[in-house]
Amino acid sequence: MKTERKLWIAFGLVVGISFAVLGYYGYEIYQKAPPIPDQVVDEHGNLLFSGQDIKNGQNAWQTMGGQEVGSIWGHGAYLAPDWTADWLHREAMYLLDDLARQEGFASYNDADRPLQAALQAKIQQELRENTYNQESGRITISAKRYEAFTALSSYYSKLFMGSEESELEELRNYYSIPKNAIKDTQRMAEMNAFFFWASWACVTERPNSNVTYTHNWPAEELVGNKATGDLILWTGFSVIMLLMGTGILVFYHAKNKEEEVSAPQEDPLMRQRITPSMRAVEKYFWVVNLLILIQVLMGVITAHYGVEGNLLYGFPLAEILPYAASRTWHVQLAIYWIATAWLATGLYIAPSLTGKDPKFQRAGVNFLFIALLVIVLGSLAGQWMGIMQKLGYVNNFWFGHQGYEYVGLGRFWQAFLLIGLFIWLALMVRPMVPVFQKRTQEKHLLTMFLISCAAIALFFGAGLMWGRQTNLAIAEYWRWWVVHLWVEGFFEVFATVVAAFLFTRMGLLKIKSASSAVIFATVIFLAGGILGTFHHLYFTGTPKAVMALGATFSALEVVPLVLIGFEAFHNYRLSKLTVWLRDYKWPIYCLIAVAFWNFLGAGIFGFLINPPIALYYMQGLNTTPLHGHTALFGVYGMLGIGLMLFVLRSLYRDQVWNDRLIGFSFWSINIGLLLMALLSLLPVGLMQTVASVNEGMWYARSAEFLQQPLMGTFRWLRVVGDTVFALGTLGLFGFVFGLLYHRQNSKPS
Repeated sequence: MKTERKLWIAFGLVVGISFAVLGYYGYEIYQKAPPIPDQVVDEHGNLLFSGQDIKNGQNAWQTMGGQEVGSIWGHGAYLAPDWTADWLHREAMYLLDDLARQEGFASYNDADRPLQAALQAKIQQELRENTYNQESGRITISAKRYEAFTALSSYYSKLFMGSEESELEELRNYYSIPKNAIKDTQRMAEMNAFFFWASWACVTERPNSNVTYTHNWPAEELVGNKATGDLILWTGFSVIMLLMGTGILVFYHAKNKEEEVSAPQEDPLMRQRITPSMRAVEKYFWVVNLLILIQVLMGVITAHYGVEGNLLYGFPLAEILPYAASRTWHVQLAIYWIATAWLATGLYIAPSLTGKDPKFQRAGVNFLFIALLVIVLGSLAGQWMGIMQKLGYVNNFWFGHQGYEYVGLGRFWQAFLLIGLFIWLALMVRPMVPVFQKRTQEKHLLTMFLISCAAIALFFGAGLMWGRQTNLAIAEYWRWWVVHLWVEGFFEVFATVVAAFLFTRMGLLKIKSASSAVIFATVIFLAGGILGTFHHLYFTGTPKAVMALGATFSALEVVPLVLIGFEAFHNYRLSKLTVWLRDYKWPIYCLIAVAFWNFLGAGIFGFLINPPIALYYMQGLNTTPLHGHTALFGVYGMLGIGLMLFVLRSLYRDQVWNDRLIGFSFWSINIGLLLMALLSLLPVGLMQTVASVNEGMWYARSAEFLQQPLMGTFRWLRVVGDTVFALGTLGLFGFVFGLLYHRQNSKPS
């Protein structure tokens, strides 16, 4: 049996079995998600609020920015608190203070330790008991717990609706929440109901179980939320899987050495014909560079809100551009420009195979460009309108802000983008049909290329699987299909194929060995990557088995990264093979940078937070954006820039590149990103982790902890990395538009 056939069988088995398991436990999540009751009543049967109020409250939270303002169940932004951890701690302290006063003490903190332990046991018995009655659809709470709900509702209403109390003014500034973030009392009452339900799921034990719906997350000793044995057991097992997978992969790599290739005397890419549709792709890269600048600007503003509240060097910018909006745009624009760079590269490569455009190919490329512009501008405008409370619940869902990180664009824009991706897929397939008909040696590589393109179009559709008022646990399941499987999964496959394809076209890799290597790499990556999706869902109202699967397979995601040094060295060696490859120095250096960030950002910083016991204490801390920045920009961003430079090298064949400028840009971007990570995000995240272990998640995310002078110093130190990084993006912008300027001026008059 040929090697390729064996690899294709392995690919089919991995994908088929993994998605079967992913689907089965998705069904289990639907069945065992924290229930939304029909009613919440007190012990006398009086209605406090309805299930519809909880659902409307989820929409109110989403219109405010949702996961861009604090977090729920640990997922979201990091400046404001995690509202579930915050509510749970405040509710516990309210009940404990009340019981302490009954015992003659001014507050719980004034009581002696034996009494404190007894009071904790008393409220734990009440809070952890599951009083949801499936037949009646009711959750019943005590009169005292209703008092706590009323008091907390008053506190949050004042916080979000603009109370003039100095303490709340100060907190709002620390959290970068503008006055009247919620402008309607009805919306606020409903959002309080949603906060209660989300926190109820964190402390209420599942039926016939001694752990809560969120597997005892967040850590909070007052209510008995402690790390379970399962967390430690599956953490140990994940480390074993990592070591075992690493050993097998190293053995395979040693056994199958790469074939040496002699580089051609001339650049093969320079002989290919540039078709009209390939030339039309050029404007995509102009937009990519503009979006990078705007995205970095939004990042600078968002980071600065962390040190000056609602001000930007004294200017009240939050009145017109709140933190929720700047952070939304920062995250959303990153997805947009990276995806645009990759899609444009695909549009350039497909016609280059034959040197001919199918009929209307150029028109299709231009139409897709206009559609993408409309989607970007329309979705960003809609998100701002939603956050500014200018849209009702329904209109916000369709055209505004859905409240979910990375997929916050309104449903209309999601559907529009999905249609755009299928148009892109059609534009990719049409030029490749003649190549498949010839049955060339490239068929395996091109097949994987088409599979990755189809997956990019299909898996974004997972973002349409939740509705406006879908249970948060179910919405999170589908959201991570998009964020993990689409962004981290099949884009990774696409990137692997494109890089191999470019090197084969340049005569630096043999087609047969490249095809086998790509299929093998895809099998290895997806073997951990598909079921590794579950590591995002440990504490989002999912069954225990999700933790076991997530811990096991997310460890395997790290395995391919242990050989990343070989990849980096291989790419560096390729760049030195012959004189004409000097023209590709910076695109190849971008691939080397991708290897570095894959190892550090995706590998080390990713595994830092992946094991269950680590994530139990770290979820929602600055260790997450540490991984996010270094993996998203470091890996996918640098790859997007590298692919763009490959295409521009072909488009601007006769121009001498400004090596100083592009070199300055490359090193500034990478050094700036490293400084941002090491000087600010890493130390803040580690200090928060210590606080989370010792005091609880609520404290690690509190203003009391984060506003300490030392923490402020580390946040200000981020300016160093941000400045170096921003200068690098300006250099990239100048370089790309300099190519255009010089070409225009070199045209004969």
